[in-house]
Amino acid sequence: MCEISKTPKVATGDRAILPEGAKTIPIYVMGKQYQVPETLTIMKAMEFAGFRFLRGAGCRGGICGACPTVFRMAGDYKLHFGLACQTVVEADMYLAQIPFFPANRATYNFAEMGQAADAIHALYPELFRCVACNLCTKACPMDVDVLGYVSALKQGNIEKAARISFDCIQCGLCASRCMGEIPQYHVAQLARRVFARYIQPQAEHLKNRVTDIEAGKFDPMLDELSGMSKEDLEKRYVAREREPDMAEAGSWAPQDTSHL
Repeated sequence: MCEISKTPKVATGDRAILPEGAKTIPIYVMGKQYQVPETLTIMKAMEFAGFRFLRGAGCRGGICGACPTVFRMAGDYKLHFGLACQTVVEADMYLAQIPFFPANRATYNFAEMGQAADAIHALYPELFRCVACNLCTKACPMDVDVLGYVSALKQGNIEKAARISFDCIQCGLCASRCMGEIPQYHVAQLARRVFARYIQPQAEHLKNRVTDIEAGKFDPMLDELSGMSKEDLEKRYVAREREPDMAEAGSWAPQDTSHL
């Protein structure tokens, strides 16, 4: 058992330079107390405390799922879940990170699977061990209805499962809480792959773009960029037309459409 120090540990070096007026709060990492600024995310607070993320850090934007974190609050029996790059620290937070959860992942020949749900059932028979406790959904940092897509797959509805699980970031926290030992996030990924390959109608604009690429439409542009210096590339990048940050999807197009 880790011994918790009664004396708060304050990081030293550059990471100890606090913003003016910043208040520090105690958090516990691996049973050891650190004083960190209250405005930081878990990831930044751990770095402030002197930790280096060699594993368990990726996009830092809440997308890649590399930094799932389990934590408890002092006096609270409940487990809480979040992404270290998105969740802001709170006083007396006890942290444990799970950068990778070793769940079963089936092997298969995707080209031979087809769209029958029976194929997914055969690869992941543990789906039918689900007792609908909903701990998987409660653990999801993206608020995905994990039980919903598991239930859909048990009923053979691949499309419904694929759509419900669309925001899954493969962090594995669902599997870490499952009494049925189901690797929900791997099953959901397979459902989305089957849906995209065999069920969802192929987009016409995608077919047209593939045809353009195979015909060499963009080769001159790529050759031009490949022959430019780093300085010229930087100038071209800075001077590019940018889509407005708040533009509605499909409402904007650049004035120069020669490369589209």
